Amino acid sequence: MAVERVGMLQKKVGNCTFCPHNPIHLQVIPTGDGLLIEMQAKILIADDDVMVRTTVTKILEMFGHNVVTVSDGKGVVDAVDDSFDVIILDINMPDMDGFATISALNQLNYNIPVLFLTGAGSMDYAVKAINLGAYDFLTKPIEDLDIFNVKIRRAIEKRMYVLQERRYKESLEDDIQQKARQLEEQNRLLLRYSHSLENATIQLMSSFQNAMEEKDYYTAGHTMRVTEYAVMLGRAMGLAEQDMVILRRAAQFHDIGKLVIDLSCIQKPGKLTEDEWVLIRKHPSVGANIIEPLGFMDREQFIIRHHHERMDGSGYPDGLKGEELDELTRILIVVDSYDAMTSRRNYRKNMTKAEAVAELIKCSGSQFDASIVEVFSRSILDFIPTRSFFSQGYLEPAYNRRN
Repeated sequence: MAVERVGMLQKKVGNCTFCPHNPIHLQVIPTGDGLLIEMQAKILIADDDVMVRTTVTKILEMFGHNVVTVSDGKGVVDAVDDSFDVIILDINMPDMDGFATISALNQLNYNIPVLFLTGAGSMDYAVKAINLGAYDFLTKPIEDLDIFNVKIRRAIEKRMYVLQERRYKESLEDDIQQKARQLEEQNRLLLRYSHSLENATIQLMSSFQNAMEEKDYYTAGHTMRVTEYAVMLGRAMGLAEQDMVILRRAAQFHDIGKLVIDLSCIQKPGKLTEDEWVLIRKHPSVGANIIEPLGFMDREQFIIRHHHERMDGSGYPDGLKGEELDELTRILIVVDSYDAMTSRRNYRKNMTKAEAVAELIKCSGSQFDASIVEVFSRSILDFIPTRSFFSQGYLEPAYNRRN
């Protein structure tokens, strides 16, 4: 009966239209009542009975499907790939039965709907197949082509949903990756802009500070020398590169608070009055207040504020002591004091290198960190200043002697 029905339907679909470029496409079948639309698919059949394979193949081809046949489970595993839309498996096959085959297919993860062929009275097998992941089952012999076709159509629809979901996920992943790349590019541009803004801000502040030092003959070059000493000492102490950047910046702007102090007070010959000292002693906190709004120099702000503190807590502005002062601040305290001692002022002569080092050692523990002074006293002996080191500032020509 099934073969006769196949012959009748083959006559009915003689003028069908195919769309070979799509994995699942539509077949338009002209009928007496109009057009019948059928989905076409690539279907893999596995059955050790050649008659069953031939019959099922003819039925499927009648509906426009592309059919590939194999005789056992191993043939399925060897032939299957992602191009198939439905797999029809016989349960009882030699060597590798239908259950073993579907287990192997599950490992391949193609997500192709599997229909099991079962004989009459083998419902237990059908239930087991469903539990293993089969989509549905077909009974042999195939007598009702309408039911057969409905089950094939549903399996194809299932495959369409799987492919659609896969494409959606792939599209979503592509969108996410594209958005991630866009965000990465935006972050890169923002970071570049931020760095440019930081650099521009630092250059502007440097210009202000240089302008101030050019007006003050006695402190000209102090910032540059303190920065070089700080870098020298930081390297000798093995500081991390990020700490070196922070230390260099803090040294560069440690006296920026003097911008708002009357220059006549800074340049005054002789000793300062108590009121003038109060004004001068404000420059660390004023400098920190200048740095604070920038938002990218928090650690530098702390160092600038506390570079006149002392290890015993008798410094200013906050009277911090010992470990309350971080390592970079304690470094700047040493090198700033050293440059002050070795630079000539209008009210006193500068110390020699040996005298200044001796003073640092003498005040270790009370004013200076003893371990930092120890490293500095060794490092300064081998210090080679840059060419611009003497171009500003009022230092003795014999400064570089090791005396």
